[in-house]
Amino acid sequence: MNDMAKNLVLWLIIAVVLLSVFQNFSGTSAKEELPYSDFVMAVQSDQVREVNISGQSIDGLRQDGTRFLTVRPPFIDDGGLMKDLLNHRVKVSVEKPEQAGFWQQLFFASFPILLIIAVFMFFMRQMQGGSGGRGGPMSFGKSKARLLGEDQIKTTFADVAGVDEAKEEVQELVEFLRDPSRFQRLGGMIPRGVLMSGPPGTGKTLLAKAIAGEAKVPFFSISGSDFVEMFVGVGASRVRDMFDQAKKQAPCIIFIDEIDAVGRHRGGGHGGGHDEREQTLNQLLVEMDGFEGNEGIIVIAATNRPDVLDKALLRPGRFDRQVFVGLPDIRGREQILKVHMRKVPLDEKVEASIIARGTPGFSGADLANLVNEAALFAARANKRLVTMEEFEKARDKIMMGAERKTMVMSEKEKENTAYHEAGHAIVGRLVPEHDPVHKVTIIPRGRALGVTQFLPEDDKYSYSKRALESQLCTLFGGRIAEEMTLGFEGVTTGASNDIERATQLARNMVTRWGLSEKLGPLNYGEEEGAYPGMYHSAHSDGTSRLIDEEVRRIIDTTYARAQKILEENRDILEAMKDALMEYETIDAEQVDDLMARRKVRPPRDWDDRDFNSHLRGGSGGGESDPKAKPEDKGESPIGGPAKDL
Repeated sequence: MNDMAKNLVLWLIIAVVLLSVFQNFSGTSAKEELPYSDFVMAVQSDQVREVNISGQSIDGLRQDGTRFLTVRPPFIDDGGLMKDLLNHRVKVSVEKPEQAGFWQQLFFASFPILLIIAVFMFFMRQMQGGSGGRGGPMSFGKSKARLLGEDQIKTTFADVAGVDEAKEEVQELVEFLRDPSRFQRLGGMIPRGVLMSGPPGTGKTLLAKAIAGEAKVPFFSISGSDFVEMFVGVGASRVRDMFDQAKKQAPCIIFIDEIDAVGRHRGGGHGGGHDEREQTLNQLLVEMDGFEGNEGIIVIAATNRPDVLDKALLRPGRFDRQVFVGLPDIRGREQILKVHMRKVPLDEKVEASIIARGTPGFSGADLANLVNEAALFAARANKRLVTMEEFEKARDKIMMGAERKTMVMSEKEKENTAYHEAGHAIVGRLVPEHDPVHKVTIIPRGRALGVTQFLPEDDKYSYSKRALESQLCTLFGGRIAEEMTLGFEGVTTGASNDIERATQLARNMVTRWGLSEKLGPLNYGEEEGAYPGMYHSAHSDGTSRLIDEEVRRIIDTTYARAQKILEENRDILEAMKDALMEYETIDAEQVDDLMARRKVRPPRDWDDRDFNSHLRGGSGGGESDPKAKPEDKGESPIGGPAKDL
């Protein structure tokens, strides 16, 4: 119900209340109420001086000056009363019946009609979706875009970190919205649409809000799924309504999140050109660059799948500028951490640069979650400040899963898990171009009974054939360690995920990355069919057989290589198993001791740790060389150094 209808109903209620109060209290005063029979006897005994008759009510004055009030019976014809009054010389006066005023008569006559109109308007507004125009049965064609005024958006570029290149790309949008004449003077046209693509959690939506916050313009926000309904034509109607609203607020920004929900390739659906999603996409194409101009309206869209969008959507004149918002590098992660750490009380030893080095591959959302989890850990421990210990625990929880402390494992199963994880760690330390071992644990986390964590020293964007083969060796290290200690009949199902990842990695090396000498640098991947999600093989049966043979050869070669490493370092495998059974979790420094065949040092307190090496995932204190002899370091030899391939 709009404001006019609300005011009308309010004034009607006030008028009725005032009339009721006026009728109830008008003309009332302190008078004696006299029964009618006593009144008649008082008249006949000459005790009454005068009376005033008003309808059934009789207001009288006695001879002694006191006043009284009585009521004549309504259904009894007392014709002798007037005769008695006149015979006993009582002064009689009669009040003229009160006539209702014109406005009062009009009000009472029109009140039922006004009430019906008010109720009708209320239900009509409810059917149209209430005060916001959403959600009612007659609001199918209305846009669901949420409008944020220029004063409601507090986000600026200062709140967006780690995406400097993307900010530079959209900076001129802000300048155009602030001063359009600067570009129009020289005939320049600002892009009508900007498509932001990139992995989830990298800050695409936040960057769009920052553009609106910097330009101080209205901001319409909507999701791609909000356009599509079960009724054909509803999505197209919502697109028209959204752009009509935007024209009234121009200059403004329309932000469409997850546009791939409505902007996928046309022609792939079973409904042909009459499909609801395609109708909506067609209307969006027309609104963005059709006969009618949309001056001052900039459409910003975000998606994780730019490859599935329709080509007409990406052509110049529509989404003619694409901004890739990728995962932040080490410098970007440091900036993002500093933004999120502003709201958290930190210990003086906390350094964002060290945490950034230990979180490769983290997106902005992951880093925000890291800071939040660290704060929760500190709150559970009743600490006033968040320390590096909480950040380490939070990172382990995000990367390896939460600890399942209530899970009961037998000693035999714990020992088998220790062998398995030790196999991963030893092979990972001794193969070339592999990420350093950061932590090994046999505490169940997530769905795993144990975890071996590797952290790269630097951000990596590509991998060599040697590095990929090293990863394959490490993946098989756990299964080989089980086979060496339990025999082939005792191998467990714990390596199922390792085998799955190794098989896919080897197949990618052959079919996608051209790392097979026999098949050469050709792409043997599957091609997408006529319908989305359907794929078919693009090569012959002979080629498929050759691919399988090459995948098997790579697997067998790396498996044998990992097996040789563990057989030559069997004593380290047993020592690492014993250390894991004693401490349950060993870090990089303890792994260094084991690889150098030294006695394992106990875990250090958090206050004594070197976070610069610990969080980096390095080797801890310059004792990482597995080929260095113990005699050179003043240690007693325990069988010689670890053997590398």
